[in-house]
Amino acid sequence: MNIFVAQLNFKIQSDSLREIFEEYGTVTSAKVIVDQMSGRSKGYGFVEMANDDEALRAIEELNGAEVEGKTIVVKKANPRPAGGGNREYRSGGNRYGKHQDSRY
Repeated sequence: MNIFVAQLNFKIQSDSLREIFEEYGTVTSAKVIVDQMSGRSKGYGFVEMANDDEALRAIEELNGAEVEGKTIVVKKANPRPAGGGNREYRSGGNRYGKHQDSRY
């Protein structure tokens, strides 16, 4: 099960996040999301646990818990939408699907 964790202290790194959740079961991955430009934590991350029962227990017990001086939010992660967004913007068109060049 994939778990979303928010309101993390900016000092927490992926290894620390993994350790927090390993108290509840097997963690297959843990990642704190960082800003690509600065390398600084964005204050949220994702944890994947192999066993759904362990994951649900971790969510129940850690949601609202204080970790490193901050009250964290822990919930089941929603899957990413297929396609990753609006195609108009990826294709170079404006919001109406047209290019900026007046010839179009």
